[in-house]
Amino acid sequence: MDRPAVKVFHYKDKEQSSNLLLQLNRLRQDNILTDVSLSSDYVEIPCHRNVLASSSPYFKAMFCHNFKERQQTKIELKGVASTILSSIVDYVYTGLISISIDIVLPLMQAASMLQYGRLFEACSSFLQEQLSPDNCLSMIRLSEILNCNSLRDKAKEMAMKSFSDVSVSEDLCELSLPELMGYLEDDGLCAEEEQVFETLVFWIHHDPLSRRGAISDLFKKVRLRHIHPTYLFQFIANDPLIQSSSLCTELIESVRRLMFSVSSKCIGDTDFKPLWVAPRRYSYHDIMVVVGGRKNSEQTSREALVFDEKSKKWEFLTKLPIRLYKASYVALHSVLYVIGGLTTETKYSQASTSVYTLSLKTNQWRTVEPMLEPRFAHQSVSYLHFIFVLGGLGPDSRLTGSVERYNSMFNQWEAMAPMPEAVLYPAVAATNQRIYVFGGQDAMQNPVRIIQVYHIARNMWSKMENRTVKNVSAPAAIVDDKIYIIGGYTRRMIAYDTKANKFIKCANLKERRMHHSATVLNNNIYVAGGRHINGHDVIEDLDNFDCYDPKTDTWTSKGTLPYKLFDHGSLTLTHVSQTWAKS
Repeated sequence: MDRPAVKVFHYKDKEQSSNLLLQLNRLRQDNILTDVSLSSDYVEIPCHRNVLASSSPYFKAMFCHNFKERQQTKIELKGVASTILSSIVDYVYTGLISISIDIVLPLMQAASMLQYGRLFEACSSFLQEQLSPDNCLSMIRLSEILNCNSLRDKAKEMAMKSFSDVSVSEDLCELSLPELMGYLEDDGLCAEEEQVFETLVFWIHHDPLSRRGAISDLFKKVRLRHIHPTYLFQFIANDPLIQSSSLCTELIESVRRLMFSVSSKCIGDTDFKPLWVAPRRYSYHDIMVVVGGRKNSEQTSREALVFDEKSKKWEFLTKLPIRLYKASYVALHSVLYVIGGLTTETKYSQASTSVYTLSLKTNQWRTVEPMLEPRFAHQSVSYLHFIFVLGGLGPDSRLTGSVERYNSMFNQWEAMAPMPEAVLYPAVAATNQRIYVFGGQDAMQNPVRIIQVYHIARNMWSKMENRTVKNVSAPAAIVDDKIYIIGGYTRRMIAYDTKANKFIKCANLKERRMHHSATVLNNNIYVAGGRHINGHDVIEDLDNFDCYDPKTDTWTSKGTLPYKLFDHGSLTLTHVSQTWAKS
């Protein structure tokens, strides 16, 4: 007969180890079986060698190898205060210790010396909780003295993320030149380039005699391409420190030549080129803003919405000061411009010349120099430091082909060469020194099948007929040298390849769509709102929010807007922090 299987019970006493340590601690407190004393400041603490050797590589080496302490019954530990040593011994026997700001540094030093790694990291965690923009630079120095990587990394992270606050602290003035250069050249620095410049000036003025000569090396770390031209040419260029350096003035002049040449290819000398093409810092990210338009088929909206692709949420910004019907919307230097439009809050509506601006940094609306001519239902597009306003309807509601240009450096408008053919609701985009105007409709509301091209540097227009073009009330967006014309009383989307001078058919929209908006966010095209013609040929307003991926030629839904909207603007603004000023 087979023997029955032998059952085995694997027992684990979960309290054994903790009870054993507890009993050892009682033996220590009663000085029973203790065989060594740790001494500091004439205070002796009796312990068990085997417990110390089991808890620390430091004591294991001391008691298990041929060191003289192996034979001694009293070990004097120099450089460790008796109170700190007593706390560490209590920790060894109980696993418990109280860390406060008064003892954390000597405790950390002793833990490092005696090789209690987990206690050392516990002290580091405590210091990390005390980090603030005011002390993070001091913590970095401390972490280097203590050789604590975890504290250094956390303090460095705070210094990078809170640089706007750190940059005005006294600790920053104590940084060495290589240390400051390390921050200013880091792609992850969370600061606007204007702040980077102000920081280096602040640092130099702390000790001008010895630091003045570093201005040119530090100035090279400022990414001039991402600075607002007004700030660069009116403030930075006139700074005495900058004027004292021939290299700095040459850099600014190179930027000035580039701006006035209206050519992105005229970068100038080779020394300037790597500085000009330096990428924006990682801390900058793009945010989509939707503004104005006709809301829920009711009155013109004053709302401004912001969509963050990371959080996938909409939030409300400060409302526009007035309602403007069929204004134009454009972004320049991360500032939103609302230009012209028909005022609807008075007894008699009238075309406006007003220009309102909004920055995410302040979340406040301001006005700049008004246009030369009042207009509405016009188009606006930005290029370098210019905004171009094209066509639209004038004060008498007549179609105009006039063009004017806003110079953001000087806050001035000037008239430019008019369009060869005045059109309403065309698709407009600017790239490679040219403005492209596709289609639209004439004064009799007939579609116009032409492409009008404006050469910015020459202030000249040309036009050509093209049967592919038949869009009205369709936005345009640029990705990788291709201009995408999205819908416009049709489901069709086409891309114009500016280099090959040809049209490419793309995936259709889900419905016939017009009076919608589009913008590029992280190389994808986001299309918001608009109107569409349903299966019964009835026009309906939309709250759709869709995304087109040019790489895969596919559309995906991104949810909805907070309300139905058309004739609005969608723009991409670059922001340096994860939040914006709340209204």
